[in-house]
Amino acid sequence: MVRRDDPEVIGRRVQQLRRERGLTQRQLAEPAYTPAYISTLEAGRVRPSDDALRHLADRLGVAYDELATGRPARLATELRLHLTEAQRTLATGESEEAAEQYADLLAEAESYGLVDEEATALLGLGECGLDTGDLTAARLYFERAERRLADEPLPARVPALRGRAVAHYLTGELRYAVYLLESTLDELNRGGLHDPDALLLLYASAIGPYMDMGAHARAAQAAELALALAPQVADPALLARMHRSVARTLIAEGRVAEADASLAKAAELYRQLQFRTELANCHWMRGYVYAQDGELERAEVELRQALDMLTAKRAALYSSQVAVELADVLHKRGQSDEAATLLHNVLSDLSSERGALHSAAAHRLLGIIAEDARDTDAAEEHYVRALSLLERAGAAGDLADLCRMLGDLLRRTGRVEAALDAYRTGLGHRTAPGTTTLGPAPAQPPL
Repeated sequence: MVRRDDPEVIGRRVQQLRRERGLTQRQLAEPAYTPAYISTLEAGRVRPSDDALRHLADRLGVAYDELATGRPARLATELRLHLTEAQRTLATGESEEAAEQYADLLAEAESYGLVDEEATALLGLGECGLDTGDLTAARLYFERAERRLADEPLPARVPALRGRAVAHYLTGELRYAVYLLESTLDELNRGGLHDPDALLLLYASAIGPYMDMGAHARAAQAAELALALAPQVADPALLARMHRSVARTLIAEGRVAEADASLAKAAELYRQLQFRTELANCHWMRGYVYAQDGELERAEVELRQALDMLTAKRAALYSSQVAVELADVLHKRGQSDEAATLLHNVLSDLSSERGALHSAAAHRLLGIIAEDARDTDAAEEHYVRALSLLERAGAAGDLADLCRMLGDLLRRTGRVEAALDAYRTGLGHRTAPGTTTLGPAPAQPPL
């Protein structure tokens, strides 16, 4: 690929502009240069100095940068404006339309060598992939964004690193997601790179994997640090995401009212920003809060609203995850047939590589429904499938509980030895509250 600052390219650019303006080589050269120099430059046999380029730009009536790089004046500013518009499109839940906008902007940024704008477009495409459930494509876009920003300070690379970690998390690779987030946090804090936005983004993103791995103490600490950083952060979208993540730790600690208040703050921020997909996620989490508190009717209302909003915006992966939560509420309300139908539909969209944790939850709930119907063979099959998915993901807390359920089922059907094996497996995954097989916690910021 020919570089835009290659002498031959600059020479052709100078020649084209000179002819468009009806200037001779002598008129362009005077008074500082000779016609022979202009001829040599236009032929691409000499690289013009900065002083020469400034002289030529002044004579040709163009900006220095435009002559040196071929980028039209105000191009970068216009691109950034269009990137903001694409972000708004994504925020309103139109992921496919946003992806088209980002792809066009990426091609334009690449053609002019605008690295920062390329990275922003790649980050946007990665977020679109997370929304639509195309996790492999999302991860690849985030990796490309990291490479584009390789020469930038670590805080500038954090959104790409966080995106890659979330893609791995949603795939079911909890431990690797935590490794990415913790190693980045450690490098930021040990290196004195106290960037509140970057740190808050990482801590908020780590809460979900921590909770699913049973590392409740580490999740609570991440939430505490995120809340301490919040006053230093001005980005309302980032603050809303933090409040939504922190609510998970509050729920685990039984602080339901505080969790609901945190979600209310997040929802209000998303309404102000008109972030429809994130607002749907707030309804989802509030439904979960109500379900945990036994308010099943309110939980169903919130979860159905979240599902309707996400389905309308074709957020396939998130829709499937909400459907599993809704099915659990429906089952508890005595609507097991509707719950089972919903779960079977969901499983066609989920897999071990795409939404592994919710796929396991769907099989677990189908096993419970089958047990209620006295279909022990179907129940065992669903429990075993769920167990395989959870083992692959390393979700320790859920694994221990599922092993107990499988062991109880096997014991009731007279298979005592198999039941004991299941119980032993569960004990192997049962850890003390707040502990995991993770390494040392990352260094903390100087709060």
